Amino acid sequence: MNLNDLLPNGGIEAIAGQLGIPPEQARRGAEALLPSVLGGMGDSAAELDTHVDALGGAGLAHNVLGGEPTEVSRGNQLLESIFGSKDVSRQVAGHAAQSSGLDAALLKQMLPILAMLVAGHMAGRSGGQQGGLGSILGTVLGGLGGAAAGGGASSGGGLGGLGGMLTSILGGRR
Repeated sequence: MNLNDLLPNGGIEAIAGQLGIPPEQARRGAEALLPSVLGGMGDSAAELDTHVDALGGAGLAHNVLGGEPTEVSRGNQLLESIFGSKDVSRQVAGHAAQSSGLDAALLKQMLPILAMLVAGHMAGRSGGQQGGLGSILGTVLGGLGGAAAGGGASSGGGLGGLGGMLTSILGGRR
């Protein structure tokens, strides 16, 4: 899967516009952050459907893409569900900064917006089916590195070695 499969149309441009950066920087940042976001979603797939629904489901992506200011607090709540703590989110941004060459502070701002886009887009694709988000995550993660449906990250390739990076960042803290 490529970035366009994981984000709704206009997602990169929405990130770029909200952060005041060129679309190419938004793309590099998203590519660096996505492995950890997707891996964290896979690790918490059992609870993720309920949490994403409570935060607005497909509306998460619409909130980012719409003309109104993004409710980043919803993205931060989602990140807490995905990673378990702000410390892990900071480490994810720091790791992505090293691999992308972008500033870690910029990536910390991008992280909740990106999480909302991905979760909202996948929730929309699942059609509101119970367990649908976990099923889509299994397909996405399987395509990125062989993870089982709804399971955790693998050590395979795709988007920069999803499992190895997330495992090193999380270090068993979830």
